[in-house]
Amino acid sequence: MTYMMIIIFIYGLLIGSFLNVVIYRLPNDESIIFPRSSCPECNTKLGIIDLIPVISFLINKGRCRYCETKISYQYPIVEILTGILLSMLFMYYQFSAKFWMYSFLVSLLIICTFIDFRHKIIPNKITYPGIIIGLILSLLFNHISFKSALLGMVITGGTLLLIAILTKGGLGIGDVKFVAMIGTYLGTSYTLMGVFIGSFVGSILGISLIGLGIKGRKDSIPFGPLIAMGTILMMLWGHKIIAWYVSIYN
Repeated sequence: MTYMMIIIFIYGLLIGSFLNVVIYRLPNDESIIFPRSSCPECNTKLGIIDLIPVISFLINKGRCRYCETKISYQYPIVEILTGILLSMLFMYYQFSAKFWMYSFLVSLLIICTFIDFRHKIIPNKITYPGIIIGLILSLLFNHISFKSALLGMVITGGTLLLIAILTKGGLGIGDVKFVAMIGTYLGTSYTLMGVFIGSFVGSILGISLIGLGIKGRKDSIPFGPLIAMGTILMMLWGHKIIAWYVSIYN
């Protein structure tokens, strides 16, 4: 088990390295495959020694090996976060269909989280294909039925769309499509509970930031990362969270 956990963690680091490429290039409408990775400052093509997840960052002390420009901490954070989350999923689901489907969803969540945090957008290039792939995967594997995936998309997306209309811009359409995408992988109840958790944490975070004078009352907080956090909690401990929530009313 320990041996496999190490392998999964390393696998997660490698996936995280690719996710960094997507996070950097997608908002700029660049190909995520070509050209080869290079330093954004000096444009020097990076070799294998420069692309080892986390280790290259540590060896080079967080700087480009060629021009010594500082490298964003986002790169090792995304790699380590991906490794940890995939390892945790493996602990719960082993090599089941849910492990692979949820690992794919986690990758989408990480991409959208960091793009939303930096650019305040959730790209359609992720949510639209994510929805289509989610529906197709529900037909091919047993992690969720196609009916549950379809209802998860329609009900959760429709619910947030209604909220967006009623709040008149209080919720972005990108968030609506993001939640609809998640619904195709988790179904209705888990997705809505994930949104509820994200909203609850966001409320506490917003009040705290306003109280500390860091944010003003009219300042917004990206909702995508909060939705992603709630979704990940549901993937890992969904049945326990819902059982606890129901027990409160019993």
